[in-house]
Amino acid sequence: MPAQTFRDPWALRQQIRSVLQFHYPECIDHHYGGYCLNRDEQEGYIYERREKHLVGTCRMVYNFCVGARLDGPEWCRSAAAHGLSSLFNTFWDGDRGGFDWILRGRETIEDTRRCYGHAFALLACAAATEIGLPGADDRLEQVTALLDERFFEPEYGLHRAEADGDWNFTEYRGQNANMHACEAYLAAFDATGEGEYLDRAYTVADSLVRDPLTDGGLIPEHYTTEWEPDLEYNQDEPNHQFRPPGFQPGHHAEWAKLLELLADRREESWLTERARKLFDAAFAIGWDEEHGGFYYTVDAEGKPIVAEKYGWAIAEGIGAAALLAREDESSLERYDHLWDYAREHLINEKYGTWYEKCTCEGEPLTPANNGPRVEPGYHPVANAALAMAVFEDDRPRLV
Repeated sequence: MPAQTFRDPWALRQQIRSVLQFHYPECIDHHYGGYCLNRDEQEGYIYERREKHLVGTCRMVYNFCVGARLDGPEWCRSAAAHGLSSLFNTFWDGDRGGFDWILRGRETIEDTRRCYGHAFALLACAAATEIGLPGADDRLEQVTALLDERFFEPEYGLHRAEADGDWNFTEYRGQNANMHACEAYLAAFDATGEGEYLDRAYTVADSLVRDPLTDGGLIPEHYTTEWEPDLEYNQDEPNHQFRPPGFQPGHHAEWAKLLELLADRREESWLTERARKLFDAAFAIGWDEEHGGFYYTVDAEGKPIVAEKYGWAIAEGIGAAALLAREDESSLERYDHLWDYAREHLINEKYGTWYEKCTCEGEPLTPANNGPRVEPGYHPVANAALAMAVFEDDRPRLV
């Protein structure tokens, strides 16, 4: 498929539909509730039906809501409602409050309270509110109140990261959870029109990424309890699933996208200026000129720490490029280039979904089938939908 066809909203819609059809209807768990998302990326079979991850569940609710919003298959709405019900009937701890992290059947096997997961729960509720699922607006308020009460640190304008099931917090602070909180608040604003949500999104962005904390203007991943960058964090675990050391080019592209969406809704000039710098930084430090793709993690000079290429980073680059291309032809060229890479290395020709990652050289890597999946195509779905809005001259929105 030539790259320029991804400027066609029809081609983008087909990308979204392919991801949804990879999972539906096999993902619907009528026994325990929720979704069975543990599918082998090469062969397509479900290797584990009981284990479910909070983040994967929230992301799949979001995906089906996007499908419903874009007049996709009629089953999108009922599939979204099925997942939202499970989110509050199985993951939610009615005694202590908050969402458990991992379930096996209906049994909790990890009850860590992570802001990252609660931000995705807020995103799922916002998407469900947008398409009018019954009770979704009340659930949105419920999760917002919990984020305020348990995670938000008003003196910093940011959220602390994690606690055990009894709400004893660790000292770790991180940007990733706050980035997704910003995303979720933006979605909640678009779903409800309530300015408080937009203010929350802006506060997080203003506190974390407006003023560069490094000489090169890069965004550190990890922080101390006083929100000072902790550049030594996890240096001995370069392949940590959620908290690797170094800088992530994909997160710089993702922040560029969010700042552009904020700039569409706010008047502060720094938003677009910083979005452009962060997008350029993602390519400057993270793009592999020999093989293509963004390195997963790099040091401050752009030397790869983990040279594998993740699909989510390419998808976030696509969303950012589409938004920036509204006023910049060079971003449109990057948009095409990113789709070229996705088509060649990441999109599964048989199923139409995306591989989670590939080698530095671009060969697909299938994750070991030994745990609950967290990425059911949420990044490709969200960013294809944003690009659709750009090329249809509509207002880009997350929900």
